Amino acid sequence: MDYHDALARAAAECGIEPEYIDTWGQPHRPCEEATRSILGALGVPAGSAEEIARHLENRAADEWSSALGPAVVVRENADAIPLRIPSERGGLSVKLEIEWEGGDLQHRWFWLPELHNRAQAAFGGREFTEKALPLPNPLRLGYHRMRIYWVKDPELEIFGEARFIVCPERAYALSGRRAGVAISLFGMRSARNWGIGDTTDLRAVIEAFAPAGAAFIALNPLHAIANRQPYNTSPYLPQNSMYRNFLYIDVERAPGYCADESLFAEIGALRASEFVEYERVARVKSTALYAAFERFTASGGDPEFNKFVQSESAPLEAYSLYCALDEEMHRRDPNVWIWTQWPEEFRNPDSPAVAEFARANRARIEFFKFLQWELDRQLAEAQAHALERGMSVGLYHDFALASDRYGSDLWANRRYFVPGCRVGAPPDSFAPNGQDWGFPPPASAAHRADGYDLFAQTIRKCARHGGALRIDHVMRFFRLFWIPDQFSPADGAYVRDRAEDLLGVLALESVRNRFLVIGEDLGTVDGGVRHRLAHAAMMGYRVLWFERNADGSFCPPSDYAEHAAVSTSTHDLPTLAGFFIGRDIEARRQAGLIDEAAYWDQRSARDRDIEQINRALEATGFAGDPLGFVLSASCELAIVNQEDLTGETEQQNLPASTWQYPNWRRKMKIAVEDLDGVAGVVREKIARAGR
Repeated sequence: MDYHDALARAAAECGIEPEYIDTWGQPHRPCEEATRSILGALGVPAGSAEEIARHLENRAADEWSSALGPAVVVRENADAIPLRIPSERGGLSVKLEIEWEGGDLQHRWFWLPELHNRAQAAFGGREFTEKALPLPNPLRLGYHRMRIYWVKDPELEIFGEARFIVCPERAYALSGRRAGVAISLFGMRSARNWGIGDTTDLRAVIEAFAPAGAAFIALNPLHAIANRQPYNTSPYLPQNSMYRNFLYIDVERAPGYCADESLFAEIGALRASEFVEYERVARVKSTALYAAFERFTASGGDPEFNKFVQSESAPLEAYSLYCALDEEMHRRDPNVWIWTQWPEEFRNPDSPAVAEFARANRARIEFFKFLQWELDRQLAEAQAHALERGMSVGLYHDFALASDRYGSDLWANRRYFVPGCRVGAPPDSFAPNGQDWGFPPPASAAHRADGYDLFAQTIRKCARHGGALRIDHVMRFFRLFWIPDQFSPADGAYVRDRAEDLLGVLALESVRNRFLVIGEDLGTVDGGVRHRLAHAAMMGYRVLWFERNADGSFCPPSDYAEHAAVSTSTHDLPTLAGFFIGRDIEARRQAGLIDEAAYWDQRSARDRDIEQINRALEATGFAGDPLGFVLSASCELAIVNQEDLTGETEQQNLPASTWQYPNWRRKMKIAVEDLDGVAGVVREKIARAGR
């Protein structure tokens, strides 16, 4: 085998796709240097053909030497799993033991010669056989333990052990067509909030739109972020994917709160500010909430808080410890902003220095736990309120793809990320040079090794207190576009993940916790992905501007995919009003993202698009009414963005910009107290659409 063949074989073994087709239908193959760099990031030495062959041989031998993988993920109708044994022991008997959730044990005994042979392999003079090991029927959904024993005198000998995850074929689903309103919670304007939308504003939004027939309120990701402008305010770049941004707490509803007159002037200024001022809001809320926490603690606390802390366990401790450290390191040196700048002894969460810091700063760590408990409590009340007001779904949460490489996820859980590469997207019409999202890809092997526990917890916590979960960039479960360090996005490659395992765990969480799953499948998407999502009852995602026929004309509402959520726009795209005046194109020019030639090219293309959309609106009886057009689509869910209800021209995020544009800071034109008029429009359009 020559070097090129060996490299290709290693790439195939590690899930690196040899080719992808771009949005223009053109094939692309990653260069050997990029492939070698990705392999190196995955721990595969690729200096020579011999080195590659030796590594792959050792890897295969390790796999065949293990009776079971670290996690066995099956669907509830599975009848057998693969069992690998040394061939010389093929005449013996084994016992299968399943420890179901709750502690029940179930045993089955098998004589190996009676089991079907599925495959064989040999390594270093040893032969191995893969057998089909029958499973009991019925299987129980859930997270269990599986053990394999050799049956021999005088006692049993454990031969293999794994986490055994039994998943449903399909995610939780509801019948019928529903509509909802998407809001940027941080952008809610009200006469009582502290300069950023909070859970009480959310309740007001529910009060306005539930009587109008809205089945849900779609939210931006609520993940915890650094709240530092302008680089750390994106809800799609969380510092922690499990926990949420404490800025959404209504401080005045927190136990122990007492008004502090010294904060009134600042609160008034933040409430009146044109944009959300994250750092100032964080300071004033943190001050008031810590005072509330001290009173809460002095009064004896609350057993519910203790229960929450106990149930959240290690993940909450790690996140709260990180928050306390981050705060302290910046206090010591105002130029220190990220954990990679901390003194060396604090960069490892398991170091003696970190343990000593935790002992010495227990009150502050408990405060950060208190913030998460209080926000969780307020969101639970908001979801209960939505259901009480007749919403069939309630809160619709959003699970971001990214994780800030300088955040607590990376500090506490480094082994779950692959260093040496970043995630991005290949060149397409949206970004002709490709996109570099700047965060490391997930380490698939590490997630499988821990039985997908971290993945399951993250999904569970993100969907908590909601009836739907949008998965940002659902392609993540199938493949991600990896860009090796020192390479540009155009040189990247797609790397496959264990989609069946991940989709299974997602479906299990969905069914157990009764939330719909919407997979954002925009961009460069393999058609097989959409088929697989539909089979699992996970909805796709459609956006008005992208639903076109081959000739560029807009599809009529009746042609939209039924099993999908359709939206008027997204945070990265122009609002309806902005689209028709080309405001997004103007914003790109003002931000210096395009030159004059590109500006006029885009304006010309927009004029053609406007002509096409107007033609489609007229042909379907929705002249001048794109909202009605979208609501009438065949899709099960229809989402109307807040900006499109109030005729706003500015979008929340201008891709590829940071300081040049006030990303993630725009407040809604009207206050939540004045939503009744807007809600009337929604009621009329939902009724006309028959949702």
